[in-house]
Amino acid sequence: MKEDPEKITIIEGPPPVFEFAGDPLLLSLIESPNPSQIAMCQVRTFNGPALVERCYRAWHAHQTIHLEYRSSDGLTKQAPILAARWSELPEGHLLSLWVRLNPDDFDIEIYFGFEDEENDSDDEDDFFDDFLDDSDIDLII
Repeated sequence: MKEDPEKITIIEGPPPVFEFAGDPLLLSLIESPNPSQIAMCQVRTFNGPALVERCYRAWHAHQTIHLEYRSSDGLTKQAPILAARWSELPEGHLLSLWVRLNPDDFDIEIYFGFEDEENDSDDEDDFFDDFLDDSDIDLII
């Protein structure tokens, strides 16, 4: 009998905001015949070390561990966790998770960090070349 996959569930709070992971080294983690994208999200937790330990135990046993969350439309979704790290904050722990998302699971919103109509340009290609990099793209699930 096959075991249920391990998972870390976001119980309360808003849906996670995913950001594209632009590091070329991470691309080796998603070798697959299916197209996918690596994204990172950060969530607050009371026990970051224990959650990271759960990931390590699952990976050591050659199992997949998933992030389970509710999307903005209220549906429960899961994404395989590829990497995990925790850090200490004054309010508690911050858990950083790198997950694999399928293209059908997200919409892309682009933020430029400013709202200035004077920068509207007829030559949009130059505008995007100058200002767009992976850190400006958020995935909205």
